[in-house]
Amino acid sequence: MTSIEILKWYASISGIVAAFLVSLDLGRRWTGYGFALFVTSSIAWIVGAFLSKDEPLWTQNLVLFGINCFGVWRYLIRKREPRHDD
Repeated sequence: MTSIEILKWYASISGIVAAFLVSLDLGRRWTGYGFALFVTSSIAWIVGAFLSKDEPLWTQNLVLFGINCFGVWRYLIRKREPRHDD
């Protein structure tokens, strides 16, 4: 197995785990951890797709990287008063 294949498998599996974490809705912190994992997945997809010359895939994940960084900021970094449903 090549290093690009290993990178893509990491990207795929970490994306699945991240989606599962976010979907569990276990609270702000765990959702934030899910977004942090999505960030690593996006980075792996960007690098793997760039090395494979798959422009649509790295372009998509560049946008998703930005969205996931916003999720990390929103759920792990930003300070706010907890709501009653948290």
